[in-house]
Amino acid sequence: MSAALKAGSHILPEMPAWRITYAEIAALAHVQRPVPTTWSRRHPDFPAPVVHEDGRPLFDARAVVDWLTTTGRGNADPRRLRAELALHTLSAWRTPDLPASVLVGALTALICLRQQLDTAVSGQSWDALLARADDLDSEDTFLLAELRAVPDPDRTGPALAALADELTEAAYTPAEAFDWVLEARRRLGSHDLAADEPTPAIVQALAALSGVDVLGEESVIATPHARAGDLLAVLHDRAAEGSGHTYLAADPDPARVRLVRRRMLVRGVYEFHLDVMEGEDLSSSADEWGYPDLLACVLPYEGAETRSPQVVLEQVQALTDYLGNGSVAVVLGPADVLVRPLPRHGEADRLRRSFLHEGLLKVAISLPDGAFAYRPGYRTAVWVLSRTAEAERAGRVLLSDFSAQPLTEPVLNALAEDIAIWRSSGWRGDRRHEPRHAVIVPAKDLDDRPGSAFTPHQGPVEARYTRAVMERPARISDLEQRLTELQEQARRQQADLRAALRIQAVLRPEDQPVRRTTVRRLLEERRLRRRPGHRIAPEHLTSEGHYPVLAPDEILGTARLGGRRIDRGLLLTAYEHAQFTEPGDVVVTANPRFGVHVDEEGLSVVAAPARILRVHPDADPPVRPRVLAALLRAAATEYTRTSGAVRASRGIEDLLIPDLGRVEAERYDAALAEIESRAALLREQSAALDDLARITAAGIADGTLTIQNLPGTND
Repeated sequence: MSAALKAGSHILPEMPAWRITYAEIAALAHVQRPVPTTWSRRHPDFPAPVVHEDGRPLFDARAVVDWLTTTGRGNADPRRLRAELALHTLSAWRTPDLPASVLVGALTALICLRQQLDTAVSGQSWDALLARADDLDSEDTFLLAELRAVPDPDRTGPALAALADELTEAAYTPAEAFDWVLEARRRLGSHDLAADEPTPAIVQALAALSGVDVLGEESVIATPHARAGDLLAVLHDRAAEGSGHTYLAADPDPARVRLVRRRMLVRGVYEFHLDVMEGEDLSSSADEWGYPDLLACVLPYEGAETRSPQVVLEQVQALTDYLGNGSVAVVLGPADVLVRPLPRHGEADRLRRSFLHEGLLKVAISLPDGAFAYRPGYRTAVWVLSRTAEAERAGRVLLSDFSAQPLTEPVLNALAEDIAIWRSSGWRGDRRHEPRHAVIVPAKDLDDRPGSAFTPHQGPVEARYTRAVMERPARISDLEQRLTELQEQARRQQADLRAALRIQAVLRPEDQPVRRTTVRRLLEERRLRRRPGHRIAPEHLTSEGHYPVLAPDEILGTARLGGRRIDRGLLLTAYEHAQFTEPGDVVVTANPRFGVHVDEEGLSVVAAPARILRVHPDADPPVRPRVLAALLRAAATEYTRTSGAVRASRGIEDLLIPDLGRVEAERYDAALAEIESRAALLREQSAALDDLARITAAGIADGTLTIQNLPGTND
């Protein structure tokens, strides 16, 4: 950390903004929320709170970062910790006199100036910095105005310069430091730079689909509607090193035009390979540099109530005017225009189908919700277009629908590979490779269905040959055999002498009142022991793991027992203190409502907020798990959460339950065991029937299964 930071200079004003909560520490260290609390309890050297506000402890951010860096705890890169600390400083400096737009503009200009001068910008007077900036940007096209806009420059200017140096020293490159500032624009309040930018995942997806990494050397790359330059920057980062590409961009906002220039300059793209224009039209740049080999564009957002499908498609059509033979365009726009159904034979429908007539449309991809952080309801899609000579057109389109699944890295990589092979085959397809997440259809099929959606109507052809699909008939046969075995087991149970269930329940005599106790008292008497549940990350739960996980959903019956599991290796490394259940453990939860489950077999992992009540083996009188669970379940119904209440009127530990004697508890336990035996058989039958219905429906729905020769039906 720099001397300025350690000294607590005027860069780091002593303000409440520098006092962070446990939750902010967790976000800073990239750990779950309870971890910092555990650190403070287990490690005496963890920084003490500097103040308590509304009952919450607040910590000195610098002390916390020093502790994390020294101990190596948490999952954050030490470089990023230093950067986060510096960016927190930036947040503290934001005032009505120094708004977010001026702050971001000045700091990015200082980082750019440092990169251009190849020397630190701190340690000199503000006037000297302005003079050097004037020499570098004499026509004031990218950074001079931003530096002149800093209020109270004699005090604020040098502080921001030191902050720019601190960020750049923490980063590997000035470009990375520049991007860190822009990543923080939302929390800095610079919403004008963030509102209409796609999320980082979507920007990465567009760059991956563009094929920029295999673009020929000295190609021309263009991004109309560049905004803050997120897409242009990622395209540059993904391009082959030393490719010598020329980058064109345009945006109607002069401030964003200057920002994009700075962003590309810190990446080493100089004016003879860069042209950022003010406006929406690339014509002047195209006339000078030639039409782009790759064009990537995020169409400007417009609300659904005012959006015109025809106007949107005309915007896409205008973009294709810049495409020469072999050039590619990747366009992100509204899904209701690009891929959803349109009124049949309307102007928009005819215009959309014209992209098929001309052989321009090569790929249409429906994206999941959430492409824009500030527009959660805005559904988007991507078109990939390319101009090919009429004699070379294959008349085929690749369609993919990701609207119902997240764009995870493995899925994105597979999709990018599908499209890369699709592109390299001349948009004809390769018989040796069937798309894994898309289908290839004749363009004529879409053109012959006016108004129909540009989405696949069935899964990829190779989906028929996946293991899951090929094994469906065998799995159905196994389930049918299992149901036969369960039916036979039920018949044997009915033939048993105990088939007529009798639990011999009678009214209790008045002179034999029942004693009452609570879980809290049983814990104090050491007849029970309490064990906490573990906080398991949702992404670590799968259907194929080694150990079943018991979370509130399983305990309440909203999720099937054993349906969620965790891998052995992951459990022993990421959750080294995790404990397994033992046979007979009573697993309880009070959130979102009361639930209780007896784990008969053990060797499960309990997920918080559920926890374990473990019967002490030497308790006298003994506590029987089934009896305890049944009595807690009955008691909880008397103290359920009322409408509007935050919690139930009594916690689990304070529920009053009968403390049955040894003989009575044994009889009740035997009755519960008989009931459970019959219920377990019914649950197994129900689960097998559910699986049979689910697997059959999946096969019928995707067209890989059919039903034949079913008894009682017409052949």
